[in-house]
Amino acid sequence: MTVEPALPGLADQANPDSPHYLGHRERLRERFLAEPGALPDYEVLELLLASVIPRKDTKPLAKALIDEFGGFAEVLAAPTAVLEAFKGVSATTAAYLKVVEHAAQRMLQLKVADKPVISSWDALLDYCNAVMARLPVEQFRLLFLDRKNVLVADELQQQGTVDHTPLYPREVVKRALELNASAIIMVHNHPSGDPTPSKADIEMTRAVRDALRAVGIAVHDHLVIGRKGHTSFKSVGLL
Repeated sequence: MTVEPALPGLADQANPDSPHYLGHRERLRERFLAEPGALPDYEVLELLLASVIPRKDTKPLAKALIDEFGGFAEVLAAPTAVLEAFKGVSATTAAYLKVVEHAAQRMLQLKVADKPVISSWDALLDYCNAVMARLPVEQFRLLFLDRKNVLVADELQQQGTVDHTPLYPREVVKRALELNASAIIMVHNHPSGDPTPSKADIEMTRAVRDALRAVGIAVHDHLVIGRKGHTSFKSVGLL
């Protein structure tokens, strides 16, 4: 006769020698399923870690990670090598956290794919924020649009240092023509967290705009993304 194994929570009650965290983990899982939004960030991270570290109490590690990086999203956004260097985080655990981050980004990307970007502006901002706001170095992305302002390509154009990313107008024009784009939206992040455009940002944007204008391609906007928010060049009159 085959005997079904007891559920973790029941096993914990039946066996007083079971690790204390098993019953807690089961109760936490039940709370999450009943009302996900009620759990604080460290408990959501604790559940994630428990999926890949099944034989250890993951609450201390979850709290330590959030204390170190400053928040749940910041933990997921941390570079893989940085996560692996943190005590208690193995290469497997770090990879798992990056998969979760990528899954969240992909879901947000699907909300703007194959749709007019202008009518999905909030979804676009959510996507850009998730992908770029917490990066440790500057990245420059170009969103290429067709005649109906539908996103046809989202490409990482350049990656730079903590405060500078080179972007070459000639390369932007070349790629826009290759994709037969009618317009682009420029997006880059400020690792400092402050989305205020710099003088260099403004000058570079105007150089790209003028180069694209010469071949009949528009620049709809330039978004600067930071942890403290975003700035739209168009909204503040810089474009």
